[in-house]
Parts: sequence; structure tokens; C-alpha cells
Amino acid sequence: MSDEHSTASILVVDDEQSVADGYALRLGSQYDAVETVYSGPETLDVLAETAFDVLLLDRRMPEMTGDEVLEAIRERGHDCRVIMVTAVNPDFDIVDMPFDDYLQKPIEKENLFAAIEQQLHAERFDSDLEQYFAASSKIAVLEADKSEAKLEDNKKYQRLKDETARLEADLDDQLEAFDDAVSTFSSIDRT
Repeated sequence: MSDEHSTASILVVDDEQSVADGYALRLGSQYDAVETVYSGPETLDVLAETAFDVLLLDRRMPEMTGDEVLEAIRERGHDCRVIMVTAVNPDFDIVDMPFDDYLQKPIEKENLFAAIEQQLHAERFDSDLEQYFAASSKIAVLEADKSEAKLEDNKKYQRLKDETARLEADLDDQLEAFDDAVSTFSSIDRT
């Protein structure tokens, strides 16, 4: 973990209090601001008062599912990175969900920290790169869980692959334009 991210704020949401508290205990050793909540409505109340950099969100909760919480977060314009942390096996419904990463329980400590660090790095980039990271995460999750035949037959997955290829091409063009600008800038004699 980089020291620059030690001040990151993280909200852990899980209806199983021992699970949420366990994650918070681990994360508290590396990050200064870690809070826990145990329900969807409580999550929305806390987010109305406090901004967080990263939200770890369980999908399967009573009263209000993580999917519903995620939808409400995005509708309300909360600007936080959302990592779904769940025992729910992914299906093609995740293609259209506006999360940034998807981790399946149980999660090794190193993977949890790596996912958070990736999201903290990603938030510094522009929208295209954020979309690329989120789409790539969904593709990786689906490819790990679904057969090649099911992937080939699914239109949502194919659309996601096409969108990822388009984003990658756009990012390559932006990088080339940036390199050209740096080259031009560097060639100017400023003496």
C-alpha cells in the first residue's frame, strides 16, 4: 500500500456485523478513516453526511440489497469507488451494474488491499480510463466464472468486450497525442 493513500476514507457495508467489523479491523491498520455500516438504508444515511473514497458493498443484504444501494448511490451522484464484496456468483447482470470492481468472498487480505489501492489510483484518471478499468474488471469476473460457450452466446458480454476495445483504442489515441505533445514541448528551446 502506498503512504499517499493512508488518508483514504473507506466505508464497509455488510449486514453480517462480524464480517464488516473484520474487514474494518484489517483496513484500519493501513487506512486512517474506516467506518462500517450494517444495512443499505444506513449506508445511504451515512453517505448523505460523509463522502468516502471507496465503498466495500455486500450484494446480499435484507431490507435493501447491495444492488439497490449501488443504484441509489449512483442516482444520488455520490462520487465514490464501489467494490462489490460478495458471496454471490456473478452473472451477466453485472455488465450493466455501475460498480468499479467485484470481489468474491472469501477474500484474501492481499487481494482486498490491492483492489482498494487500484481504485484509489483509478480515481485520479479521467472518465475513459475509469470506465476501462471497471469494464475490464467485469470481463475478468465473468471469464473466471462462465464457460467460453456461454460468453460467446451472451450479447451483454459481447457488448462489454466491444466497449472495452473501443475504450482501449481511445486511450491509445490519447496516449499517442500526449506523447506527441510532450515531444513538442520538450523540443522548445526555453533559453
